[in-house]
This record gives sequence, structure tokens and C-alpha cells, in this order.
Amino acid sequence: MSEKRLQKRDEISDEYKWKLEDMYETDELWEAECKKASQLAEELSGFKGHLADSAATLLDFFKKQDELSYYLERIVVYANERSHQDTAVSKYQAYVSKAETLTVQASGALAFASPEILQIDDKRLESFYSESNELVHYKRAIDEIMRQKAHTLSAAEENILAQCGEMAAAPENIFSMFNNADIKFPYITDVEGNKIRITHGNFIDFLSSKDRSLRKQVFRGVYDSYKKWSNTVSMMYISKLKNDTFYARVRKYDSARAMYLSDGDIPESVYDNLIETVHAHLPALHRYMALRKKLLGVEHLHMYDLFAPIVDNVQTTYTYDEAKKLVAKALEPMGDEYVSTLKSGMESGWIDVYENENKRSGAYSWGAYGTHPYVLLNYADNLDSVFTLAHEMGHAMHTYYSNEHQSITYAGYLIFVAEVASTCNESLLMHYMLENCEDENERKYLMTHFLDGFRTTLFRQAQFAEFEHIAHRKMQKGEPVTKDVLNELWHELNVQYYGPDMRVDDEISYEWMRIPHFYTPYYVYQYSTGYSAAVAFSKKILEEGKPAVDKYIGNFLCGGCSKNPIELLKSAGVDMSTPKPVDDALNVFEDYLKQFETATK
Repeated sequence: MSEKRLQKRDEISDEYKWKLEDMYETDELWEAECKKASQLAEELSGFKGHLADSAATLLDFFKKQDELSYYLERIVVYANERSHQDTAVSKYQAYVSKAETLTVQASGALAFASPEILQIDDKRLESFYSESNELVHYKRAIDEIMRQKAHTLSAAEENILAQCGEMAAAPENIFSMFNNADIKFPYITDVEGNKIRITHGNFIDFLSSKDRSLRKQVFRGVYDSYKKWSNTVSMMYISKLKNDTFYARVRKYDSARAMYLSDGDIPESVYDNLIETVHAHLPALHRYMALRKKLLGVEHLHMYDLFAPIVDNVQTTYTYDEAKKLVAKALEPMGDEYVSTLKSGMESGWIDVYENENKRSGAYSWGAYGTHPYVLLNYADNLDSVFTLAHEMGHAMHTYYSNEHQSITYAGYLIFVAEVASTCNESLLMHYMLENCEDENERKYLMTHFLDGFRTTLFRQAQFAEFEHIAHRKMQKGEPVTKDVLNELWHELNVQYYGPDMRVDDEISYEWMRIPHFYTPYYVYQYSTGYSAAVAFSKKILEEGKPAVDKYIGNFLCGGCSKNPIELLKSAGVDMSTPKPVDDALNVFEDYLKQFETATK
């Protein structure tokens, strides 16, 4: 019996690693910029009491704030990405901590600004704009401060809250360290007799195995591991809920949800529309579960059967080089410039490709203004990894276009639109693969992947959103929130979402404990809304061609946060203030489900 192990970082070829040296050639340069950022924060604090003095003073303040933002972005991204490539390296753990300290210092230094700007008389502000054309550039930023007037505290109170930042980040930081470095899953023995440790990176791959006993073994191994730590993990999340409730209360919001959605000026009705529309389409998901049970030929469908292949005899292995070519080809409808930049990024150090020992799980794209974006993958030679590449490069291209066409003031697109570009790429990839598939069996396989994309993104993320909203509501109302309450809630939602043909295993009650996004509250619903918008955009791109592409890239990808997210999407052709995009997307799911039901009769 042989034992397969994860490669160490230095065992992976440099061609498959991101080039963080493009941001800082040496760690010493990072440390030097930390000093610059600290000095700038100190300089900015000197503006206290003077923002209303003149247009020139207010302009100087905003310019210096942009300069600080430039350094802080680079400092935070570099520290975290160095740490994520090997979370056990203590030097970069310290860098992350230092970056957080600097961020808190900067927040403290700037705490006076919003309260002070809110005190400037409207007529005086208008006179400032008349005096300085340069200051007009910051009018949207100032208007956003004015929009939050009811929730902005005194300068002294804002400073206290800013200094609480590191303490408030504790639940997320503790969970991240626990989930990425400390928790260890058991070894399993595969069909070839290899002893392999389960990891975050190979978990879904194992659940995609045809061997049901292996799937069950892995499923139980992972969730039994979380069960052993369930009291500890529950307290991490309950602490996060308490943090959110505290900040919402002191900032005079009706709820934590209102507070988090206010950042992007998103109406709460968008969240409610999503949950209600998904509930209305749950019978379609139940039909898909019934079909999965039938095609697997099992007496009871279990949670560990969700990723099992239900169509046989198709290619399920894609090397990374094959994935790059496939993604580039599929995205040709986006135009020559887009594809050329995409290819260049995939070949020039944007991406960290393979899993290594202690590497952060999952995948993401993250960049800092003035440097190309970066993508972290844990590529596993399967179809999911191909779609993950397309997805994360969608994020990267969104960042690239925003940074190219917006100043640092407005380059950072908001979370609500963050998942649109990524999922649009996935939709275009799926369309290309289905259109160019000559084998009927392969077509059926791809259709299951498309249906599962809806399940894991639109349906599942809506389930996540419902869970965290109910948990926050309970905390806000003073109802008991315990491990058992959270486990029962999660179990009941799985019963509701997956329907009567799913045997909801007891172990799934612990699944919520492995979801990192719950420490970024009210984020996950945007996967579902973003998926819906992406389906709409991809349809327009394929049907209308260049005019739709120009509108999508010019009005949306290049837009950064220069407009309200709802208005930004509307200007590119999709209105997310109504339930229609979600309803339309779920109708597409039902159409493909009907086709798949017919094809498998």
C-alpha cells in the first residue's frame, strides 16, 4: 500500500505559481511601504478640524486618502496572498497581523472624516465644487458619506469603533486559521489501495467518485471531524453574530442585514425577492433530486450522492493546459481584446494553480490597484476546476478593466456585482461546450454539470443566505443561538431545499461549520443574484453580439463603483431591483431539466 501526499510548496514548478514579485520584488519593499502607510495615516489625522477650511484643503485630504488606499491595498493583498500560499509560515502570519494593525490604524486616523464632512453646510460644499474642478471628482464619494449620515457617529465614537477592528476580526481570523491550518481530516484508502488524507482540496473530488462506499466514508470523515470541534466552531460563529448585532445596534440600523446591504445601497427587497423566488422554484430542484435518485439506481438518495456522476463514459479529466485553451476559446464572443488579455494573464504569473501542503482551500481572485490581479486555485484536473478557472478569471478581468478605466477612488467594484462577471464566463463556457459537443452522452453529462451549477450556486447560496439571515434575526431578537439551534436550522433547510427524495443525513447538520463565507456576512446571496444577472448577460452577448459586449464591458466591467450597483447593472441591461432576472434564470434551469428528463427516459 502506497501513501499519496500533498506536495510541498517548493516542489511545485514556478510556472504554476503566481508572481507576487510583480507587486513587491522583495519583502523589504513591503515593509518599507508599511512605514509609508503609517506615516500617511498620521498625516491624514492632521486634517482633523480643517476639512471645511477650503476646497483646496478638502481636495488635499481626498488625494492623500487615495494614496493611503493605494498602499494599504497592496500591503493587505500581498501579506494575505503570501500567507495563503502556505498558511503555516509564521513570517507571513505576522505580515497579515501587521497589515490588519495598519488597517485599524488608518481607520482610526480617518474616523473623524465622515462626521466632519457631514457637518459641512450644503451651500459651502457647492461653493467648493465651483472653486475646484478637481474636487468634483470626489463628489460621488462625498455623496456616499452623506447617504450614511443617520448611521455615522461622532468622531470620538467612530474612533473607538475603528480601534475595535482587530478584536472584531477575531472570529473570522480564528476560523480561518482553524479551517486552513489546524483541522485535519482522516485518511481514506482508495480503490487502488492508496492511503490518502482527505483535504479541503480533494473533498469534492472524492464526493464525485463512482464508488458510493468511498463517498460515504469521505462524507462521514469530514463531518465527524467538524463534529469533534463543534462546540469551538459554534462559538466562533456565535461570536460573529454578536459582533454584527452590536455594530448594527450602535450604528442605528434596524438589523445587521440592513447594515451590510447599506454599504452597496442595495434594497432589502432584493434579498427577500431572491429567497421568495427560489422557494417558488424548489419543486424543480426536488424533481432534479428525484431524477438523480432514479439514475443512480439507489433506494435512498443521500447527501453524499449529490456530486456522484449520473452519466457515464465521458471525459472527466482536463489538464490545466487543456483548461486554459478551452476557457479562452469559449470566451471568444467577448472579443479579441478581452481574450488577448485573458490569455496573457493565464501565462504571465496571475495564477497560483495547484494545491500544496497548508495552502488556503478553495479559489479566489484578489488584486491591488496598480498591479495585475491574482488568482488562487487548487486545480484538480476535473471539469469543476475548468469552470473554476473561467469563474476566477472573470473576477480577474473585471478587476483588470475597472483598474484600467477608473481612478483608485472608484475602481473597487462592490460585492453585489462581484459575482456577475465570473459567472457570466461560466455561462459562456457551458454554452460553448454544449454547442460543440458531438457525443450525446457527453452532452447529457454537460447538462448535469449545468444543472448542478444552478444547484450549487443559485439554489445552494440562497439556502446559505436564508440560514445566515435567520441566525442573525434570532440573535437580534435575543432568542437562544446555540450549536444545537444552528445545527437544527441547517438540517431543516436541507430538508426543505432538497425535498422528499433526499435522505438528509445527520452528519449534514455540521456542514455549515465549514463555510468560510459565513464570516463575511450577507455576502453569499450575491452569488445567487450574480448568477441570475450573469445568465441574462451571457444570453444577450450570444444573441446580440458586439453591441451587447460593448455595453457589458464599457458600462459594467469598466464601471468599478462609479455608480450604485443596481444602476450599474441596469445601465448594462439587467434590472436586479425586480425578481425577474432570478425568475428567468430559474426558468432556464427548468428548461434544461425538461431536456435532461427527456434525454434520460
